[in-house]
Amino acid sequence: MAAAIALSARGRGRTAPNPNVGCIVVRDGMVLGRGWTQPGGRPHAEAHAIAQAGDIAGATVYVTLEPCAHASPRGPACADMIAAAKPARAVIAVRDPDPRTDGKGIERLRGAGIAVASGIEEAAARCAMAGFLTRQAKGRPHVTLKLAVSLDGRIALPDGSSRWITGPAARAHAHLERARHEMILVGRGTLEADRPRLDVRLPGLEDRSPRRAVFGHGEAPEGWSALRDLAAIPTLQGVDHLFVEGGAGTAAAFLQADLVDRLLLYTAPIVVGAGQSAIGDIGLADLAHAHDRWRLADTRTLGSDRLAVYERV
Repeated sequence: MAAAIALSARGRGRTAPNPNVGCIVVRDGMVLGRGWTQPGGRPHAEAHAIAQAGDIAGATVYVTLEPCAHASPRGPACADMIAAAKPARAVIAVRDPDPRTDGKGIERLRGAGIAVASGIEEAAARCAMAGFLTRQAKGRPHVTLKLAVSLDGRIALPDGSSRWITGPAARAHAHLERARHEMILVGRGTLEADRPRLDVRLPGLEDRSPRRAVFGHGEAPEGWSALRDLAAIPTLQGVDHLFVEGGAGTAAAFLQADLVDRLLLYTAPIVVGAGQSAIGDIGLADLAHAHDRWRLADTRTLGSDRLAVYERV
């Protein structure tokens, strides 16, 4: 299942509104087929893996999300396809919250005589498919806020100069994160001050640059979207992962509205002193309200910089 979850990450940011699922078919200790949801949402991971495997009679199918039980003009229900292929067992990480499937896929497999185990590595699979699951539960994209700061929490000099706070390894990692999102957003001030490209400049991933958006009043540049208020976030079509890159006012707006699900904090070993803060006023009146809202999910060293990843409690 851990390998299937890793495969699911290959589709992240490219499958919305479908989930990015991973699937592995195993028989007698040998991997027969591997699959992940393809760009645009089809083929599904199960179809991809079974097509590679061929005959899967008596095998075990590991899949990160309950196989879909509803027919679509774009393809058959995966639960029916697996049932017809007659594996001995299906191992599922997460039950599908989509009411068109929600338990029906598992029932269909069991009805075909296939043994089913569920809830295997569920926490890791939920993290990998956070965009789809957030959209299902909250009706909006999963939001990641990225901050690149000095040791004293500054993102720029007093005159706004901000290139570069972090080093090349941290910036490359941020580009990898961009590639895992359908849309990237900056505030109006950041757009006007920095004129950022917001693309992915990693070899081999240039075609995975997300759609670009600017937050705030005014027109958007050609090829960009304009989001004038936070109420527009749930209406974004084909966006299950939203990457917010700044600036301070935009970061504060998302935090104050409790819309941030994941926080990437890149810290450079520099001290700026007087300068621009990473986050504006979020209306916090009591420090007690700031505690127990975030948990540390990951840390790593990127060149001379440090990344800490936090997730909402």
